[in-house]
Amino acid sequence: MKQISKLWILAAIVVICGFCIVTSCKSTTKIVANEVNPIDDCSQFVTITDVVPDLILEIRYYDTYNFVGQRIDGYEEPTALLTRQAADSLKAVSDDVMRQGYRLKIYDAYRPQKGVDHFVRWSHNLTDTIMKPYFYPDLDKRVLFEQEYIYERSGHTRGSTVDLTLFDMQTEEELDMGGTFDWFGPESHPDFCGNPETGEYTGDNSKSPAEPKRSISAEQFEHRMILRRAMLAHGFKPLGTEWWHFTLKDEPFPDTYFTFPVKQLNR
Repeated sequence: MKQISKLWILAAIVVICGFCIVTSCKSTTKIVANEVNPIDDCSQFVTITDVVPDLILEIRYYDTYNFVGQRIDGYEEPTALLTRQAADSLKAVSDDVMRQGYRLKIYDAYRPQKGVDHFVRWSHNLTDTIMKPYFYPDLDKRVLFEQEYIYERSGHTRGSTVDLTLFDMQTEEELDMGGTFDWFGPESHPDFCGNPETGEYTGDNSKSPAEPKRSISAEQFEHRMILRRAMLAHGFKPLGTEWWHFTLKDEPFPDTYFTFPVKQLNR
């Protein structure tokens, strides 16, 4: 009898433990299902104008004046988002250039992955060249992806990269940078016609593929350098192929590509 009782007790323990394990697994599954996917989490982002109210916004990918010629996927409102750290650093840049008589004008900031995917699909459609005269007249569209004008991943999607220019408060116009935002070609490179490390204008336009070759003036080169110096002084690093593109050096999400849409936060 004692042996039978021990067997009954052991069986009961097994049943109870099994119930606990199953319950625990169900509970864990439920918690995981309710968690926010990290790439959909915008809690560490801010609407830039909430931090830097003096900014001017011209969100090109919400509009149709861009190299694709239509609104880009993921841009639900004409606003700009950045990580909190990048926005705080941009505030310092804004204060700096305002003392010099300028305001910052933003073309793009955080870009959701679906926007990047839209660019890639467009680059493979070789018949769609409606915006070629405005953004890549010297290039065949088929080379845009292979020459890395279009990427499958973008630093913008990590949330600490911004595309911008300067607005002259005296003339009430954009500062003349000698080329438009998103121009595909060496004319957009910071070292076009000058040395960005020293700020020296050289006039060397030999890399321009156009005939006759395109060029920028010493004044236009200096305008690019005003923006560059301010951005580098406050924690951003430049890109070697675009005078308007800067990324926070100590970006908080260097390996995360976010997917939430561009729209006003904290409503």
